[in-house]
Amino acid sequence: MSFAPSPAALAEIERAIARYPRAAAALLPVLHVIQGESGFISKEAADWVADKLAVDPVRVREALSFYTMFRTAPGGRHTIRVCRNLSCHLAGAEDILGFIVERLGIRPGETTPDGAFTLTAVECLGNCDHAPCLQVDGLDHAPASRGSVAALIEELKGRD
Repeated sequence: MSFAPSPAALAEIERAIARYPRAAAALLPVLHVIQGESGFISKEAADWVADKLAVDPVRVREALSFYTMFRTAPGGRHTIRVCRNLSCHLAGAEDILGFIVERLGIRPGETTPDGAFTLTAVECLGNCDHAPCLQVDGLDHAPASRGSVAALIEELKGRD
């Protein structure tokens, strides 16, 4: 199976590459463009990025496995990321994560059977001063509580 971004995504990728002195430096922006279009980054897309940026494919795989914002498989319509770093942990992130696990019936790394939600536990969302923090579809929700999370889940279910 091969991969080719849309003409619009390719133009955005070219603009990203042009911002850097070396094409390889555009790795993260290029991955963001591809995930934004496809919802995840397939092996074929990762190989395409490696070829486009003239980097070893392992460098792309390293970025995909290190950064939790990238998905290598299709996910739900909504992605919930719960921070588990020290500040959030001390402020109750494990309780929030447990509440979401109980409420949605999935563990981190899983997607609900209806394809509505994917849950992930991440190391840091950079919002320590509003711990515990979670992110839904790229938007921060903090400080999180059981009540705010329950309301957020119901709101998202209502949108689908």
